[in-house]
Amino acid sequence: MGFGKKTDFETGRTLDLDKSYKNIIKPAVEDAGLTCVRADEIVHSGLIDIPMYEQLLNADVVIADLSTSNKNAYYELGVRHALRPFTTIIIAEDGIKSFPFDVNHVVVRQYHHMGDGIDFDEVMRFRKLLKDAIVEILEKDPRDKDSPVYAYLHDLSPPALDAAIRAAVQQAATIQNPADLVENQVHSVLMQQVDDAQARKEWGTAKTLLNTVVQMAKAAKKEVDPYIIQRLALLTYKSEQPTKTESFQEARALLSTLNPQTSNDTETLGLWGAVHKRLYAETKDPETLSEAVRAYERGFYLRNDYYNGINLAFLLNVRASSAADKAEAIADFVQARRVRQEVLSICAQWLSDNAAVQQDNMSPQALKDYRESRYWVLATVAEAYLGTGETEKGEQQLQEAYAAAPETWMKDSTEEQIGKLRPLLESSPLVHIQ
Repeated sequence: MGFGKKTDFETGRTLDLDKSYKNIIKPAVEDAGLTCVRADEIVHSGLIDIPMYEQLLNADVVIADLSTSNKNAYYELGVRHALRPFTTIIIAEDGIKSFPFDVNHVVVRQYHHMGDGIDFDEVMRFRKLLKDAIVEILEKDPRDKDSPVYAYLHDLSPPALDAAIRAAVQQAATIQNPADLVENQVHSVLMQQVDDAQARKEWGTAKTLLNTVVQMAKAAKKEVDPYIIQRLALLTYKSEQPTKTESFQEARALLSTLNPQTSNDTETLGLWGAVHKRLYAETKDPETLSEAVRAYERGFYLRNDYYNGINLAFLLNVRASSAADKAEAIADFVQARRVRQEVLSICAQWLSDNAAVQQDNMSPQALKDYRESRYWVLATVAEAYLGTGETEKGEQQLQEAYAAAPETWMKDSTEEQIGKLRPLLESSPLVHIQ
């Protein structure tokens, strides 16, 4: 499976696949009595490919999560199907619209991912389903062939490593010197340290740790995962070191390796917009502002989400306020209103879909995620109403949002944003229309 946050290009959504692994897959496997290992948890020196292929051959069970149509996951599933006739389980998030022909006639168990998290009831439902599936295929005798390769090629015999080759593989995949662990820490351990530092808002520490992950990948001559680059860019501009402007420029340089001008990755586009929005606040360079507008605009129309939409609307107002051409100013101001109308529809749908959430049944983390998401939706609704001129509704929604704020800083952030928006609305270019 993929790790970290990955964009599903069919839907434009970004899914946190670590939530799938930590909340569903790993607990289900361990409840079934097995040890669960993902590639980023394998302690190794040198190439990860050696222990990875050994695991694909020898693992009692392999689970392939095809969510976001991850290319590596598909390839590794093909390797497993070629090596073993049975005990392979395929799962995927239910937002996936279609499977390739070679997979669409194989059983795929599906779960519902909400993007940033997974509902507690859904976690428990699918965790049980996955555990039961593992127990069933292990206890069945004879086992059903779940590999199309062995189902169609009846006389094919599964391969196996002979003793000499197995010993060589194990030697190559094992760290000989415990001191090497300093330089060859398990990827998942380092990423947990990054998570912990980021949770404490120690941006510089988190950035340094993530840079270590990048250097490890480069030393092993492996391509750095786009998720790592995205996250490093986030930590870089959040650190504001050595200066705000320099941190924003460094983050921009990191993101430029992901080709944001042509990318359809909404996570990349959102970060590209955020960096240029902050850089414009420091430099007042008009082209930097237009780059931020383009990024949020593409992200909004690809993803149809309130975050990109409300940022796009705000920046259109910013550009309108500084435009020398009155026609351009009016065009941006009106477009900002239209975007906010779409944002209001998106937020209304989110609130409707999540109206019946059973908070009492949620885990502490799931409840925290839900309350934070709900706050930002309510705050966005308030900002959108204010931006469309419906001041009374906007103020009412603002108070509702503040009452639901899980943490004080969230309210402070909204107040700061509204404070920037009000003067832009007061100097409306529509007064030039006769």
